[in-house]
Amino acid sequence: MSDTPFGFGLPPEEPDDGDEGKKKDQQGGGGQGPANPFGFGLPGAGGFGGGPGGPGAENPFAAMFGSLNPTDLGAAFQQLGQMLSYEGGPVNWDMAKQIARQTVAQGTADGSKDASVGPAERKAVEDAVRLADLWLDDATSLPSGAASAVAWSRAEWVEATLPAWRELVDPVAERVGTAMGDVLPEEMQAMAGPLIGMMRSMGGAMFGTQIGQAVGVLAGEVVGSSDIGLPLGPAGKAALLPLNIETFGKDLGVPQEEVRLYLALREAAHQRLFAHVPWLRSHLFGAVDGYARGIKVDTAKLEDVVGQFDPQNPEQLQEALQQGMFQPEDTPEQKAALARLETALALVEGWVDAVVHAAAKPRLSSADALRETLRRRRASGGPAEQTFATLIGLELRPRRLRDASRLWASLTDARGVDGRDALWAHPDMLPTATDLDDPDGFVHREQIDFSELDKMLGEAADKPDLRKKKDVGETETDDNKGDDAK
Repeated sequence: MSDTPFGFGLPPEEPDDGDEGKKKDQQGGGGQGPANPFGFGLPGAGGFGGGPGGPGAENPFAAMFGSLNPTDLGAAFQQLGQMLSYEGGPVNWDMAKQIARQTVAQGTADGSKDASVGPAERKAVEDAVRLADLWLDDATSLPSGAASAVAWSRAEWVEATLPAWRELVDPVAERVGTAMGDVLPEEMQAMAGPLIGMMRSMGGAMFGTQIGQAVGVLAGEVVGSSDIGLPLGPAGKAALLPLNIETFGKDLGVPQEEVRLYLALREAAHQRLFAHVPWLRSHLFGAVDGYARGIKVDTAKLEDVVGQFDPQNPEQLQEALQQGMFQPEDTPEQKAALARLETALALVEGWVDAVVHAAAKPRLSSADALRETLRRRRASGGPAEQTFATLIGLELRPRRLRDASRLWASLTDARGVDGRDALWAHPDMLPTATDLDDPDGFVHREQIDFSELDKMLGEAADKPDLRKKKDVGETETDDNKGDDAK
């Protein structure tokens, strides 16, 4: 779990002067001392405060802004003004983007820094995706879904995926923003318009900071645009991150070309699925939205946190918020939304796993090892995925990947590739959570006559038109009667 799931500060940068820098940091309160009540990261500093022992401690402005030079001080005031004047949606996405880019620029825990992708890396990715698509032609009836293949840096991944994160997170953030305004007693809300507006701006900044940190960290881990089972990138664009692929394959003992090709197979398989199952994206994002609507904000905890906030003890605020304010409602609707989302994610990832294994197994000696490595990676999740679990109240990874993969493989044996992939024609045809418990029962169940179902759906769609025509006919008849009467 992230140390600051709802924290405001950016990860502190390593001091340039080694142990001496660490000593100074300890003496100054680590940049998050009493003079730093909110800890928003600013250009040129880990946060507002330099701590009581920092330079100019007797100067109130120096105590607040540390050793910022005039240029950084101006940037600090500008960012603070932008934060408090924000009047957009529930999340300050400008701030999220800025902080994500800053987090990426700081590099990952292993010391790797982001870098522009060179021509050789771009060509290697394009070649890998092209070959992957050829291999997948034998493993699935769904045609290629990648109109182009791109190699992204981490910063480019951030830019390309923020619109999808916005669609995922805004519904939850909207609920929190409303709850922050509801903390005030009802009789005070009419008189406290500016205060409520400021609280919502702060809420937007809080989410923007947290989303930015999480997306920035995730950018250092992902290898493509569909790592978490959701289509985060632009449609029809198969994307890989060469730097992260190199890091991923570093200690596997597998040639880099095979690692890249296996990951290209996964990316290309996701692209086929989302390109040729038109309802799938809205189904997944709709399930996230449905789950979000059932989340309630613990307003009692929020009131307690706001009421007891001590500017001299900002860690207390972060500790309280770290416990989480989101509680899924224990209702049949909420349980159904969660089951629907988790099952859908499992089916997507299970299908990709089964299809990629079928394509890679005869051609790559490392197919089994890479498959197991990726399964374990998905099962354990990274710190950024865990941060989103706290932020959204939901783990965006399938819990039942292995069960779903076995079911898809069994369907291939029993019905063939065409029969298996035909199940994606409509969400009601897909296996359910119960079917994952009894895959054999689903596999050997009497197959649905798809043509008959299409006929039934067509007839159902025509019925309103028939009723409409009938109503129109009745109206015309009545009018005619009226004319005759005249």
